[in-house]
Amino acid sequence: MPVIDFHIHLFPPEVAANRGRFVELDPAFGLLYHNPRARLPSVEETLGAMDAAGVDHAVVLGFGWVDPILCSAHNEFLDDVVRRYPDRLSAFGAIQPREPERAAVEVERLSRLGFKGVGELMPHLQGYALADERTMAPVAEAALAAGLPVLTHASEPVGHDYPGKGDVWPGSVLALAERWPELTIIAAHIGGGLPFYELMPEVAAALRNVYYDTAASPLLYRESVYRTVVDLVGPERVLFGTDYPLLQQRAFLHRLRAAGLTEEELGKVLGGNAARLLGWR
Repeated sequence: MPVIDFHIHLFPPEVAANRGRFVELDPAFGLLYHNPRARLPSVEETLGAMDAAGVDHAVVLGFGWVDPILCSAHNEFLDDVVRRYPDRLSAFGAIQPREPERAAVEVERLSRLGFKGVGELMPHLQGYALADERTMAPVAEAALAAGLPVLTHASEPVGHDYPGKGDVWPGSVLALAERWPELTIIAAHIGGGLPFYELMPEVAAALRNVYYDTAASPLLYRESVYRTVVDLVGPERVLFGTDYPLLQQRAFLHRLRAAGLTEEELGKVLGGNAARLLGWR
């Protein structure tokens, strides 16, 4: 089974070359990437890092730009990258749900282009709420019609603050899942702690189509979180994701492999579940 990193980020070369301009253009980008130490690696650097870590394939996520024009431009870049490296990279596309009808049209376009999903949604930076049915209905229904999963940022209502944490708390992801129970949702960053609420039977029932990726989790939780989450929701709904280049894949894989999961569980988390969502099996 291949190792699949389900959560990485890449930006067009012009963004890396003109960081200051894009920091001024878009407040979401500015918040996370104003610091020149925040890495913006090239496609070639990323593929080299994957090779060094033993990552066979990665899902490149769109960024939650505030400006929908920048979302579409980012998607053009991602489409080109995936066409150049189809064996190594798949893509989820960027949208701005604050303009719902336009976002729904973009979801339909992503489907025609062969994108594998929608996201990363960043409600806290883009200016909307997952629980806002009027905003989310066109997007959710377009994704359902296209058979595309939706990946959203999620954050913890407690704990330390960090750039981009925001308030996409477990309740908002739950509200989205309750309103559209057939929609496949991937809640990034271990869902902001949402798996722990699956000890409540009614919550577990509502979240049957929700997956959790592990992106950035070493910055948030002790290593035992992986064993705990797998025990709570099962190994079939956990996805290995790093948030590269924020975190390096080699060290992350070492940490996950040392977390006490069985080989069968690791096979699902590291690639089996991702392969299923990508339509490989």
